[in-house]
Amino acid sequence: MANETVARRYATAIFELAKEANAIPRVGHDLHTVEQTLQTDETVKSFFRSPVVDRKEKAEIIGRAFDKLHEVALHAVLLLVRKRREAIFEQIVAQYDILEQQSRGASPLRIESARELSKSELDALVEKLARLYNTTFDVTQTVNPDLIGGVRITMGDKRIDGTVAGRLDDIARLLSTN
Repeated sequence: MANETVARRYATAIFELAKEANAIPRVGHDLHTVEQTLQTDETVKSFFRSPVVDRKEKAEIIGRAFDKLHEVALHAVLLLVRKRREAIFEQIVAQYDILEQQSRGASPLRIESARELSKSELDALVEKLARLYNTTFDVTQTVNPDLIGGVRITMGDKRIDGTVAGRLDDIARLLSTN
């Protein structure tokens, strides 16, 4: 919880600087570029998070490796190194994404289904939800064969479970209470 609060504060500061520079999408993209680099190479991730590596040396290497980043994104990463906050970088990126979505008036929407939905099915579902909730959505679709059939929709803290697996769980709970 404390890390989430700290991450939110860093993300808010980065977002405000990006807004002043009129570079919100670019900074977000660059933060994701660093995050993807850390996720794809375990050696780089270990180096980035290591508390024993000299901070100045780490900052120099990161500055050279990511010199094409927008200056707000680069300085944010370097600040995290100076303040020894590398471990919460992913949380900061997630919080930045939330701020970016909110600035556009969009909400996250996660659609999980047993099979991949066609473009027309997905578009119809998103359009109906957008009308019902009077908002736009950033959609993430995932396939989970364990759901057996149907769709599970998550919008922020709301969840609509129309899956066969969800119904079976409901029946199991009902039977176990009797």
